[in-house]
Amino acid sequence: MTRARRLPTLATLALAATALTAGLGSTAHADDAAHRGGVMRLVTNAAEGTADPHINYTLKNWQVFQYVYDGLVAFKKADGPDSFTIVPDLAEAVPTPQDGGKTYVFKLRKGIKFSNGKEVGVDDVVASFRRIFKVSSPTSGSFYNGIVGADACLKTADTCTLDGGVVGDAAAGTVTFHLVAPDAEFMYKLAVPHASILPADAPTKDAGTTPIPGTGAYVIASYDPNSRMKLVRNPNFKEWSADAQPDGFPDEIDYDFGLTEEAAITAVQNGQADWVFDPPPADRLNELGTKYASQVHVTPLTAFWYAPMNTNLPPFNDVRVRKALNYAVDRDALVGLFGGAQLATPTCQILPPNFPGHVDSCIYTKDPGTDWSAPDLDKAKELVKESGTAGQKVTIITEDTAVSKAVGTYLQSVLNDLGYDASVKPISSNIQFTYIQNTNNKVQISVSQWYQDYPAASDFLNVLFGCDSFHPGSDSSINISGYCDKDFDAKMKAAMLQGVTDPEGANKEWAKLDAELMDKGAPAVPLFTPKRVDFVSSRVGNFKFSLEFQWVFPQAWVK
Repeated sequence: MTRARRLPTLATLALAATALTAGLGSTAHADDAAHRGGVMRLVTNAAEGTADPHINYTLKNWQVFQYVYDGLVAFKKADGPDSFTIVPDLAEAVPTPQDGGKTYVFKLRKGIKFSNGKEVGVDDVVASFRRIFKVSSPTSGSFYNGIVGADACLKTADTCTLDGGVVGDAAAGTVTFHLVAPDAEFMYKLAVPHASILPADAPTKDAGTTPIPGTGAYVIASYDPNSRMKLVRNPNFKEWSADAQPDGFPDEIDYDFGLTEEAAITAVQNGQADWVFDPPPADRLNELGTKYASQVHVTPLTAFWYAPMNTNLPPFNDVRVRKALNYAVDRDALVGLFGGAQLATPTCQILPPNFPGHVDSCIYTKDPGTDWSAPDLDKAKELVKESGTAGQKVTIITEDTAVSKAVGTYLQSVLNDLGYDASVKPISSNIQFTYIQNTNNKVQISVSQWYQDYPAASDFLNVLFGCDSFHPGSDSSINISGYCDKDFDAKMKAAMLQGVTDPEGANKEWAKLDAELMDKGAPAVPLFTPKRVDFVSSRVGNFKFSLEFQWVFPQAWVK
């Protein structure tokens, strides 16, 4: 197969970005009132689904939700590694676990109001956690199933009470959580948007494009997935913690949808937009790295691009076919499609580098060992022949973006080389992520990406391939492969429990599980681990990048 051409100018881009240690944000203090005000314009190819924070599970929306909603605790709104730190948010403090790690008592701060003017109370917290189950949040079965009473809620969502699991005391201003077993990751799970505290009377169904009131510095004033999401200042917001929810600089943030990546890059260059969410097309990287180097920021990510294969539909219900595609893919070519070696690294395992539980491993290559070297087409074709599935039709579902379509087209060529009749179906990123999750759509294989919710191996392995994450017929089934191995699932649960008292030993177990999943199940094709390229307009200052939720855009100024 044809190798993708490398772009030598990417070294220029990476070096220019690396030199930005004293970049745009270093010349002024973030609390300088002179920078307050103005309208910031963000642009992207398409919206990504519902504005409901308990349901949406996309980086694009989670990045926004950080400044609209709050949980009991939060990830610190900081630059670099500090952004993984858990800080108290709506709660006065991060509580000390009781009862051997099975009980947590949170005391609410007083005087915090939702954007509708109602003060946050104990009843809102209790109702919010019940709502997570009532709306079938994608992580209700993987993040919050350890709460006492969650089993009943997962079986019958409509009548969920979490009886004995989430107990409010209005007089004392406290909410107590009781867990079935200790959970070393519980604080992380409370800090993500799916644990946002919403008004008790929030609808117990997907709110869609109707924003739910929040407590953050900004409020979603309007949302039309075909054109724009508009954020304005929350009139009832008063900063209670600069770490958890700092006040923002722009008065208004407009997130516009519908521009191609090419048009978006040009808009930022011309000062008509301030930032583009989507990865820049490879043919624009040289231009960005030379003419606009001072406006470019490149950051390594704990993430990966992958191709989940439906283990319940032909031909990928045959593990030999799944292994064959893993052997056949030229990951070096895919790195080239993303922008080259300065912006991506080949991978054939689930856990990304520099992440808990990661140990270099690659079995799907010419020379199995720690690193990917080259595709093994002979092995791949041998497995396809053994499976007897050659000639079957395969449709690859991608996002309607330049990089995703290019990756899909490449996979199409590989599948055709293996003897299948493959085609590519790009659909809007506004619906692609939920579409590929729903088994009713009979998606055989797709192109997707995964960015960590929090720094724990389970957030890749258990969330993406655990039985609790597979919900047939639902748009909230993040186990896109539909892979459910009860024995493997039990091993993951044991590793999570071990992490409570022995995190180092647990990470060794996660490394073994990473290798076991790819060796025995191979439910996905890991493709590459990316770096993030942020291109901002010349008027943007105070650029801060959270390793948890990426650019902290309300802390940048545009005035």
